[in-house]
Amino acid sequence: MEISTLATYHCLAFVWYFFIAYSTTQVKAEEPPSEVFLYGGQWKYLTVLNLVLQAVFYGVSFLADVLRLIKKLRCAKCVISSRDLLFSVLAFPVSTFVSISFWTLYTYNRELVYPKSLDGVIPLWLNHAMHTAVFPFALLEILALPHRYPAKKKGLILLGFVAFLYISWVLWIYSVTGEWVYPLFALFSPSGLAAFFAGSLAIIISCYNFGEFLNRMIWVG
Repeated sequence: MEISTLATYHCLAFVWYFFIAYSTTQVKAEEPPSEVFLYGGQWKYLTVLNLVLQAVFYGVSFLADVLRLIKKLRCAKCVISSRDLLFSVLAFPVSTFVSISFWTLYTYNRELVYPKSLDGVIPLWLNHAMHTAVFPFALLEILALPHRYPAKKKGLILLGFVAFLYISWVLWIYSVTGEWVYPLFALFSPSGLAAFFAGSLAIIISCYNFGEFLNRMIWVG
């Protein structure tokens, strides 16, 4: 794909994710929210954090494209390295995980992750923008250009560290508010919750491996 075309695509994707992330801040509930909703605001939900992550990634990608267009190749090389690390370790696996896990749990029992009461608060288009469109965007990025993946050990350590930080954030919120960010967690015993987190980590690692496999099959052969 031509650099100018990539720059246009990455710019539009950045604007889209910035708009979606902003739209989530404008959602207003009619009833006063519980303490768990107040503590941490939107920034405790993986879905919202992923929107910010995608906006950052596409912003970095657009910057890399612009630097290549104006022939600032030394700077571009550094930005491209950051872009590829961000995509391989976080942007692709997190988007894939968010979409797959949300719709799997939604199909099983939506009240566990997205209560029906939210239908009157969050527009249908915004729900799909947050939970559905993120996966096709990630696939399109792999099809658009090749990405250099880090060594497997380095990539998985970085991904695991970020997953540990998010789980720690969720547990901290529970320790402060006495309520879980996701109602699903209330169904588990401590050992069951640990098993759930371990299973989720295994899934997101599989998402990482899937992205690496697609990138290699499409661009390396």
